[in-house]
This record gives sequence, structure tokens and C-alpha cells, in this order.
Amino acid sequence: MQSKSDIAAGYLDEGFSCSTSILLTFRNDDELDAETAARISCGFGGGCSSGELCGAAVGGVMVIGLKHGQESGSDTGAKANCRAHVIKFIGDFKEKNGALTCRDLLDCDPTTEEGHAIYLAKRATVCYGAVRNAADILADAGY
Repeated sequence: MQSKSDIAAGYLDEGFSCSTSILLTFRNDDELDAETAARISCGFGGGCSSGELCGAAVGGVMVIGLKHGQESGSDTGAKANCRAHVIKFIGDFKEKNGALTCRDLLDCDPTTEEGHAIYLAKRATVCYGAVRNAADILADAGY
């Protein structure tokens, strides 16, 4: 059986973003179909194409929301529970990867032409590492 990190890396190989790779790996058809998951998460790659919050981290937060998110506005217990899981995941992600934003992970500004070239050169190591780490954190937490 393939590990979750191998599955997520496989989605990157197919051309999906970091966020999509994580969400596709951990969602199930009863919660969210693959096409909708891919479409929803597409814009979060590359730190929302701005170098901000890493798409692998965003994908992880979406996975947590699928499991622990509130289903009604009055469900404050689920909202608090989800928040606690997100805080833990983000802390673990930052610890494993050393940063939380694409800009910091890649050590460049991916919104510039030069930064985008650096991103493309580092994608095979930095982005795959972030996706694998996010998948490992989620798998270890039972997602």
C-alpha cells in the first residue's frame, strides 16, 4: 500500500498544485468528489500565487475542516475543535519545514519573473518536501 506522502507526491507529478495534492490525497467521495476538490483547491497553490501561506499547509487545513469543521453557524464546539486541530497542524508543519510561506520556503518572491524561475528550479525539492511533510503530519494524526 502506498503511503499518503507518496500519493500526494504522485498528484504533484500529475501537475496538480500543492494544495490540491493534499486535498485529493485525504478526501473521500462521501465528503467531496475529486473534481470539486481539485477545482476548489487549485487557486491556493504557490501561496495563492502570491508567495504567502504554502499550498501544502492550506491543503492540510482544508482536510482538517472536512473532518472537524462546523456544519452550522451555531456549532461553536466544532469550530473550536477545528481551530485547535489547525493550530496543531500549522505548528507541526512550520516545525518540519522551517517556514510557513512559499516566499520563505523557496527563499524568493515567486510573483516576480526571477522568483518564478527560482520556484521552478526548487519545486522538485522544496515543494515536494512540503507536500510530503504535510501528508505525513496528517497521516500521523489519523486523517
